[in-house]
Order: sequence, then structure tokens, then C-alpha cells
Amino acid sequence: MFDLICRRRHWGEDRVIYEGQNGRLCTIASAWTDIDPGDEFRLIAAGRAAFRTIDLLALCDALDRLAEGLRSDDA
Repeated sequence: MFDLICRRRHWGEDRVIYEGQNGRLCTIASAWTDIDPGDEFRLIAAGRAAFRTIDLLALCDALDRLAEGLRSDDA
């Protein structure tokens, strides 16, 4: 466990700065920490989700295109 010094944008990414064991300031990507609250879907699913959200959205788009094609064939 480390004490957070600050959070800044370094090298084009969001990073946290902390004091290392030797007293020097160190940085790591904030995505590698628990500084941000967890994604609500992932917290609720707790690893039980059969599909990823992005995949379900792609499926919805594909079904919408298919339905549109079927409606145009009826005309």
C-alpha cells in the first residue's frame, strides 16, 4: 500500500504519483490502481456475465440491420 501524492497527466496518460520505498516519487497508470470506482456492471456481474456489453451492443446493431432488411423486402 502506498500513500497517494497526486494524480496528473504524464506521458499522455492519467497517472498517480506516490512515494516509493526509497523516498523517491514514482508514477504508475491510474488504470492499474483502485483510485477510480469500479465499473458498476462489472461489480454487479462479479464475473458471472456471459457476454461483454460491447458484444451485446454489436448484436443489437446487427439485429436492427437484419430487421430493416426484412421490412424492406416486404414492400
